[in-house]
Amino acid sequence: MALHLSWVFVFGILGNAVSFMVSLAPLPTFYQIYKKKTSEGFQSIPYVVSLFSAMLWIYYALLKKDAIFLITINTFCVFIQTFYIVTYFYYGPKKEKIVTVKLMLLFNVFGFGVIFLATYFLKNPSLRLLILGYICMAFALAVFVAPLAIVRKVIKTKSVEYMPFTLSVFLTLGAVMWFFYGLCLKDMNVAVPNILGFIFGVLQMILYAVYKNHPKKTVEESDPKLQLSDHPVVVVDVAKLGSDVNAVIPNSTKSNNGGRTEGNAFNKV
Repeated sequence: MALHLSWVFVFGILGNAVSFMVSLAPLPTFYQIYKKKTSEGFQSIPYVVSLFSAMLWIYYALLKKDAIFLITINTFCVFIQTFYIVTYFYYGPKKEKIVTVKLMLLFNVFGFGVIFLATYFLKNPSLRLLILGYICMAFALAVFVAPLAIVRKVIKTKSVEYMPFTLSVFLTLGAVMWFFYGLCLKDMNVAVPNILGFIFGVLQMILYAVYKNHPKKTVEESDPKLQLSDHPVVVVDVAKLGSDVNAVIPNSTKSNNGGRTEGNAFNKV
């Protein structure tokens, strides 16, 4: 029993440490926003969803009562994601502010409110914890599937500039730590989603190894429509063409207005 608790403690501490570093990963992005005084070009939805996820896991851990490490890291996530959202909102254009407010109302107010009301007043505590655990697990699985868009982009462009290697490593390490933490607690709601997180993390690192030295596509290679045609280029001498037109138009076409000809008018056009 003591050994079991010690492993829970070890993996809980390691999971908190790795997830702490992952939570700080967006700081360079927000430093750019601060320097440019605008959040245009960035999206707020990752931070809104991360805040929603942290709120769910805190609620779950409070009901479970023996998952203190879930509470510590997700409490930190609530604060740091709130900071990101407030900064984004402060520097965001009006349109993006409206979108952010709508997302907050959808996920963090309406979504969390519905889940809380639907589970908290259940008379059976075990059933309440079971339902909430399934909700947390389903949402965590959906979050881990999100990197598939980045994986597709890397394969399509053969470039890893959109997939930082360090972040992939930390996400994979985090998945390993939280898997063993859930396994030691015998909590499959924590362990199962991190299996998928580990698989996608390894996949990202493999793609990085494959494409890290791959030459980037040029504009012509990426879009054949932009390639130069092999047909000969016809060059028109506009000045010579204008003089030839004047020579062809007879003097009888001159108007009485200052001696200017219709030919000259045509030439100007």
